[in-house]
Amino acid sequence: MSDARQSRATPACHPGTVTVPEEVAQAAMESRDPRFDGWFYVAVTTTGIYCRPSCPAVMPKPANMRLYPSAAAAQVNGFRACRRCRPEVSPGSPEWNTRADIVGRAMRLIADGVVDREGVTGLAARLGYSVRQVHRQLVAEVGAGPQALARAQRVQTARLLLENTSLPVADVAFAAGFASIRQFNETVRQLCGVTPTRLRGEPAGGPGGGPGAVVLRLAYRPPLDVAGPLSYLGARAVEGIEDYDGVTYRRSLSLPHGTGVAALRDGGGHVACELHLDDLRDLPAAVQRCRRMLDLDADREAIAQALPPWAATSVPGHPDPGELVVRAVLGRRRRDARRRLAALVRERGKPLTAPVGRVTHVFPPSCPGLDREAGRQEARERLLAMPGVGAWTAGYVLMRAYGDPDVFVADLRARRALHRVCRGGGDPERWRPWRSYATFGLWAQERNATYEPSGTGTGQD
Repeated sequence: MSDARQSRATPACHPGTVTVPEEVAQAAMESRDPRFDGWFYVAVTTTGIYCRPSCPAVMPKPANMRLYPSAAAAQVNGFRACRRCRPEVSPGSPEWNTRADIVGRAMRLIADGVVDREGVTGLAARLGYSVRQVHRQLVAEVGAGPQALARAQRVQTARLLLENTSLPVADVAFAAGFASIRQFNETVRQLCGVTPTRLRGEPAGGPGGGPGAVVLRLAYRPPLDVAGPLSYLGARAVEGIEDYDGVTYRRSLSLPHGTGVAALRDGGGHVACELHLDDLRDLPAAVQRCRRMLDLDADREAIAQALPPWAATSVPGHPDPGELVVRAVLGRRRRDARRRLAALVRERGKPLTAPVGRVTHVFPPSCPGLDREAGRQEARERLLAMPGVGAWTAGYVLMRAYGDPDVFVADLRARRALHRVCRGGGDPERWRPWRSYATFGLWAQERNATYEPSGTGTGQD
């Protein structure tokens, strides 16, 4: 280390692995750069509080700061969340989007509520490792074990419900996944520094957004053109399960404890999200599906630096891999795919208990054995084993339903666009680990130049 580096005090990193270089972390904190929110968390030993890097509070001395790779890591080390910048609701770390190892998979499964539904043993079984191995890997990488990570998420869910609904506190506790009111009160007081009642503040009359709705603000890491993925999803909307009015995209969701409808629109610096849920225990899973649909946790700056200007900066996701398989296969084979899909929804879809606008059904169950929480390699193998599913469909489903950022689909349109924009061709290998974004960019180039989707886009780019 140079003398200049040695003379400059920097915050300590404890425990886990903070992947941002210390000089970059220091610069991010000094400039209050929101692009690093979720990458790491800043704890202050003199106050016992942890913050986002972009927190507007006065910068503490580096000697008094500790950097953690997750909110849960800061919490297990005795720090509570800053009430000013609310670090526990930062965008998720984009690292978990790219990693297909045990830690990346575990973080995605925990975010989807698997620990609350199946316990740590269920999480370990899904990952194919022992409970001890999963705990050791997470502590080493993230600074906290699965129980602590799930506890942090329960507190986040409780906070969202307290601040955005008028539900009784007891109902909030059980909806967030706590086993008892006492456990709920103690955990919120420990991690947030206030009681649940104090945390609530003054809800603005009713749940907000309509009867039974929970209205949230979904944070994302700038820059993001929210209108892009919304219009992409809206252009492919299937009557009955989706609706798009040019501003708000709505769709039904099949969730672990029931069904729901999500309404998403650009809120100006955040995504305005309105959720209608049969069971509030599904709030974490519904939020994660919404985040994936709009690719909110992507590291767009890294993608832009690694790819040509024509590449996509978002890959719109999909909440149901089975549904997407049906849409992809039918969309590639029939020009009237959306009409056929709408008829399938009317005939075999499950009607919603309470329709929301023109969203009246959930898509009928399809593709048994295709688990949305499976690992990407396992999902690829299962997809390719299905009749009528080839490499194109498997790659398309992996990109959108499993969030795999590194799939290159070398179909005719991608090859044709690649030949044109790269002056005779190029090697997609150089775009790892963001080849999915390159593929979507090539499809858009070809569509804008010469291509009109024969299947009205339901199963195509």
